[in-house]
Amino acid sequence: MVPKLLKWVEIDSSALSHNIHQFRKLIGENRKLLVMVKANAYGHGIMEVSDIALRAGADWLGVDSLEEGLFLRKKGFNCPILTVGYIPLEGLKEAVTNDLRLNVYNLEAVSQLAAICRQLNKKALLHVKVETGTFRQGVSGEEVLSFIHKIQEFPELVLEGLSSHFANIEDTTDHTYAQFQLKNFNNILHELKKNNIKIPIKHISCSASAILFPETYFDMVRAGIGIYGLWPSKETYLSCLLQKRKPLLLKPVLSWKTRIAQIKKVPKDSFIGYGCTYRTTRATVLAVLPVGYYDGYSRGLSNSSYVLISGQRAPIRGRVAMDFIMADITDIPGINLENEVILIGSDGEEVITADDLALLVETINYEIVSRINPLISRIIV
Repeated sequence: MVPKLLKWVEIDSSALSHNIHQFRKLIGENRKLLVMVKANAYGHGIMEVSDIALRAGADWLGVDSLEEGLFLRKKGFNCPILTVGYIPLEGLKEAVTNDLRLNVYNLEAVSQLAAICRQLNKKALLHVKVETGTFRQGVSGEEVLSFIHKIQEFPELVLEGLSSHFANIEDTTDHTYAQFQLKNFNNILHELKKNNIKIPIKHISCSASAILFPETYFDMVRAGIGIYGLWPSKETYLSCLLQKRKPLLLKPVLSWKTRIAQIKKVPKDSFIGYGCTYRTTRATVLAVLPVGYYDGYSRGLSNSSYVLISGQRAPIRGRVAMDFIMADITDIPGINLENEVILIGSDGEEVITADDLALLVETINYEIVSRINPLISRIIV
């Protein structure tokens, strides 16, 4: 008999498929749709999401690290996988062996890849990351031509793509800087074309730019947060309205749940949890929940958040600990040991969203979901 889970994440496969179809409809059938599954699929479960995404029509998967790419290959995923993060030089051989597409921006990697490919008698498919104004990864516009010429010295290396990334497309309704970056990207493409360099797959678009700016689509769109049913930001949603665009109907994919581990009666004037940060003002009934900051439930939610039990809000009392939180259920009748508790999701007419929790700790929905401990079971529903 399988023991009852104390904490788990539910992944709504129909919601995920719906969101993918929304982006596919937006960008059309003639462009590739890459679904980003880095950071354990933004906390949703890399294996579970990858399987559903490909069946729903995604063409490529995007990961950050060599480890993520190898994990997918070992699980039998044979689709194109683009690694967008840095791969150590000593990991390049394994990347090529497992047919991972590689984001490149260091000449050291180019030279080593050429030697590895000769040794393996294989070709490597490269995507050059260009700097357009984020000043993170990337080759500067002045150096792109010489960088690509270096790649072309090696017949084992195939220039498959050119990419960049927006810095300020989600945080504002003034998209002047995004347009500046897009202009820089187009200028680089124009310079390469003048020098007879063909780029099969050009890509710069993320979820926000896919929603707002069709001119960013090029040959492939890299969709991340929107695939999971979360808007990149409230500014993105507002920008959509200001442009008189019909907002995408995005459905949240993730629900996060736990169970009551103890029901405890506490007298008036008692201190709750570490640091004595909450003092009861009446006789109180607490539900002790086996979730804490180790699981990804932010310590910043201490004394400010709430959970849902039997369709009602139960405020968090005291400090979030490593493995436990306490919720006030004094006014919720009929509660029993091991009753289900909603940390993110809906229960009756009440809903807690990742955006709600993000607002309480002054962060973004990305961080709330991606920090959910990957050891917690992901259950497809």
